[in-house]
Amino acid sequence: MSPDKGVQQQDAPLKIVSVRPFDCKELLARLKQTPLRGHGGVRLYAGAELELEPSFDPSKLAPAQRYVLMGSVRKLLELRSVLLEWDVDLLALDGGAYVRTADSPDEDIPVTPPFVEESHERDGRRVLLINDGLHRVYAARLLGLPISVVIARGVPVEYPYYAYALPGGWSEVAELEELPDEFQKKEYRVPENYKALFREFNAVFPGVQQQRKRSNPAHLQA
Repeated sequence: MSPDKGVQQQDAPLKIVSVRPFDCKELLARLKQTPLRGHGGVRLYAGAELELEPSFDPSKLAPAQRYVLMGSVRKLLELRSVLLEWDVDLLALDGGAYVRTADSPDEDIPVTPPFVEESHERDGRRVLLINDGLHRVYAARLLGLPISVVIARGVPVEYPYYAYALPGGWSEVAELEELPDEFQKKEYRVPENYKALFREFNAVFPGVQQQRKRSNPAHLQA
């Protein structure tokens, strides 16, 4: 999910022109249909348990990504402030919302809780791994606030998340203003074909995942 979509690279204050909420039932029903990019587009959550967990401690969630972009974090904090004027709290969603901004008045931008998955790690641990929404979780940590998240449990073990949790957790997440070249974003489970295990949340909530700069070393950019 990228609620900063449409508000990045602008200096003027963010102006929201409409907010259309949707409930938890719709949120979870759509997520059940999430396909993988590879493996025939299998719906890996079809038989999994999906649950919206309110007021979750962000420090108990495991990051896989080695960085956050602080510009995106600042935009998320701005977005939260503006959405509060519409009685929507980005960190305490009980479903989601479609937001339209003055810059993109005809585009529905989905705002959802972060998506988290119970993951089996190679050292035997089971962690709640952040699939999508790292910047939102990081923003909650900065504010010292809990956050609503959707947690998937019982995902088929043959379709694990495409990257491992960082062994050192949040201590290994770098605060960056931009991604350097040759910066490896994650440690991939299947480096030669890691994108096959990519969860295509954009297929069920178009625009929720943002494409960021390609920075991985050349052997990981195929």
